[in-house]
Amino acid sequence: PTQLTGFTADTPQSPAGGGKTMQERLPFRVIRPSKGDMAISQAARLATMLMLLPLLLISCGVGSILCSSMTTVHDNSTDMISLLDFKRAITNDSRQALTSWHTSFPLCSWEGVHCSSGRVTKLYLRQRGLFGRISSSLGNLTFLRTLDLSKNGFTGELPPLNRLHRLEYLDLGKNSLRGTIPDTLTNCSKLRSLDLSANLLMGEIPLGIGRLSNLRKVWLSSNNLTGTIPPSLRNNSQLEDIVLTDNRFMGTIPDEMGSFPSLVYLGLAGNMLSGGIPETLYKYNQSSLEYLYLYSNMLGKTLPSNFGDTFPDLKHLCLDNNNFEGHLPASLGNISGLRLLNFSSNNFIGQVPGSFGNLEQLEYLILQRNNFWGFIPIELGGLKQLTHLDLSDNNLQGGVP
Repeated sequence: PTQLTGFTADTPQSPAGGGKTMQERLPFRVIRPSKGDMAISQAARLATMLMLLPLLLISCGVGSILCSSMTTVHDNSTDMISLLDFKRAITNDSRQALTSWHTSFPLCSWEGVHCSSGRVTKLYLRQRGLFGRISSSLGNLTFLRTLDLSKNGFTGELPPLNRLHRLEYLDLGKNSLRGTIPDTLTNCSKLRSLDLSANLLMGEIPLGIGRLSNLRKVWLSSNNLTGTIPPSLRNNSQLEDIVLTDNRFMGTIPDEMGSFPSLVYLGLAGNMLSGGIPETLYKYNQSSLEYLYLYSNMLGKTLPSNFGDTFPDLKHLCLDNNNFEGHLPASLGNISGLRLLNFSSNNFIGQVPGSFGNLEQLEYLILQRNNFWGFIPIELGGLKQLTHLDLSDNNLQGGVP
């Protein structure tokens, strides 16, 4: 460093200097420091560096924090841009639900937006009075786990959501969405609950739905879906709810419907299904099944004698508006927790089983428009929870117990 403090008078001449020494060309006089001055200067500089070192380390640390923060903000800004695009597609925000969606507010404080580590993981805008199309920009919220836009006025087709590999809960029910269910939706491999009910969807259920091995609930009711119930559902062994009511499905009930050990709710009513109830559904103990809705189809055949022995926890059993025939099995009286039994508008014959008197929790017994004959079983008089009894349009005789 001392070599940079100046030049001596005997500095070599430069050819460009016109014969003058470097010292003579300088506008000031540079003095060579003494050895003592050099030692003092070095000590002072060392002390200064030691004093500045902690500040430098702190600055580096702050720089790292700032860089990390800037990275988070950058990732977060992607989420913000996606949500602002979603907002721009809204044509009517009747309840002013998105007034907080503005760059002057922190993203994670926006109405319905939930975050984890700065990233949007949940968008919950259920029943907010929103109208318009669902922007495809939501497909860029790659940290999203829950998307609930149900009970609004969304129109158009389902947006592509195949990049949402973390998505677990998708509820777009009770809107006015059209088009088909895209097969790419089955790329959301972590999906646990899928609700697209009460829309205007058409076409078939994607065969790839069997790839959603984590799926537990599938609600597709009240649409215009057609085709058959895909047997690939059997791959979704953890299914608890299968609700396909009020569509236009045809064909038979797949045998695979009896292969779900955790099935609680099976709703296939309001379609054009034919054939009988698959043996797999009552052959094995369906200990988890609580709700079985098969009404308003074209199902038929007789009920096997052991039909009531395999549903110990069944609460609702609705087979009305079908073509079932034959006698009612006495084993129905073994479903001790049954609260609703509706077999109306079929072709059942014979006597009403006296074993129905064992159904102590029964509230609704609806058997009208069949071909029952004989007397009303006296055992029905002991059903203390019974509030609705309809045996009209049969061939019964005698009095009411």
